Amino acid sequence: MIGRMAKPLPSPPPDGFRVDERAAQRAFDDFEIGLARGVASVDPKNLKALHMLGQALTRRRRHQEALAVDLELSSLCPKDPVVHYNLACSYSNLEDLDGAFDALGRAFELGYNDYKHLLRDPDLENVRRDGRFRKLLNRKWGKRQPE
Repeated sequence: MIGRMAKPLPSPPPDGFRVDERAAQRAFDDFEIGLARGVASVDPKNLKALHMLGQALTRRRRHQEALAVDLELSSLCPKDPVVHYNLACSYSNLEDLDGAFDALGRAFELGYNDYKHLLRDPDLENVRRDGRFRKLLNRKWGKRQPE
């Protein structure tokens, strides 16, 4: 703006002041859940809203609700590998390993290939502990598994 001075930045919090980052993240997730549900109530096939809702529900550990959203997304986007990967994560979080392996196998068939993320994603921790995980990786990448 010409002729106006910019407002100074706020000063940093005083020494000893701490922001409760977990509470802030919970509040943000709850905001996203409310926003996404509001959008989805008007437009039930809004993919961005459903994706946001599924991610926020997962972060809040509301896994049964996240699974319902991921199932809806998989019916709306049956050829999207990331949607099936997220569905596998939801099943894994609920300890439904058969469902997780089915969805992860489908994600691979559709072209999912983020090997590094697959190995560190906390939502797949239950899957990685299962002997079928290494077999699935071997079927996908064989001996040429990325580093």
